[in-house]
Amino acid sequence: MTLDKLTSLAELERIRRDASRAGRTVVFTNGCFDILHAGHVHYLNAARRQGDVLIVGLNSDTSVRAIKGEQRPIVPEGQRAEVVAGLAAVDHVVVFDGPDPLPLIIALAPDVLVKGGDWAETDIIGAETVKRQGGRVVRIAVREGVSTSGIIARILERHPGPQGR
Repeated sequence: MTLDKLTSLAELERIRRDASRAGRTVVFTNGCFDILHAGHVHYLNAARRQGDVLIVGLNSDTSVRAIKGEQRPIVPEGQRAEVVAGLAAVDHVVVFDGPDPLPLIIALAPDVLVKGGDWAETDIIGAETVKRQGGRVVRIAVREGVSTSGIIARILERHPGPQGR
């Protein structure tokens, strides 16, 4: 695993302070990143282009289940963290348990908050906090036809299991 990229909140707060002193732009985004696909890679690369340091908040397994239901995540958090951390665009990954990343956003005070274009800015958690601190919110266009839910649905269609035979 890319252990140097899997970072605690305390360490990220230090990294944030150092980046600020050096005039570097800190970008934050978050997500489940279950079954990583081309849409995720496109999104994270676009997020990285928004600044100098990209921090990704990764929903824990408990958090994903609360959001997506009991059948998710497909890939456990340790593996999801390893895959996301292995991407060149990503500088740091932090796993969070809560229902949303607001505590991380408040603690890190990123210069840029990034979410998918399928989110209205008014629905982006932490948007007002970031803007109030002089930062900006960027919505990245979603790559059409590519989603984890779509991949799961296609797998189930092609391999319905014993109940579908």
